[in-house]
Amino acid sequence: MQTRNSDWLLTIVRLVAGGFFVYASLDKIIHPEAFAKIVHNYRILPGELINIFAIILPWLELFCGMALILGTRIQGASALLAALTVVFLIAVSSAIARGIKIDCGCFSTSGDGARKVGTPLLIQDAVLLILLLLVWIKGAGRWALDRVNQHG
Repeated sequence: MQTRNSDWLLTIVRLVAGGFFVYASLDKIIHPEAFAKIVHNYRILPGELINIFAIILPWLELFCGMALILGTRIQGASALLAALTVVFLIAVSSAIARGIKIDCGCFSTSGDGARKVGTPLLIQDAVLLILLLLVWIKGAGRWALDRVNQHG
């Protein structure tokens, strides 16, 4: 019984984390130039890396998020997303420490109602990191393509 409950919990965690990243990627993919401006506002990357980062990051979020939702390549997808989340935590912490008041660029590039960089964002990213590490360590849970391939 305990294993069945933990399988369900892992499935929910995997779907939530995957859905979070898929949703986060969509507006960035549609508006790469606006996302590049947001990346620039963090004042971390050198200018020549901003555009490539702004183009690659949302697609990485989308593909890894979809992998989590489908339950395939769980180890790689959760490890990549956990690493990205650590980068996000560093970027947000850096902006806070330097007193930079900017939109986070997490879900929207428009600036209208966008989340601001601050402690709530740090908490959100820390929780997300814990969920990703849980999936990375414990696996896919139920209804995962990887499980079908292992058992089929």
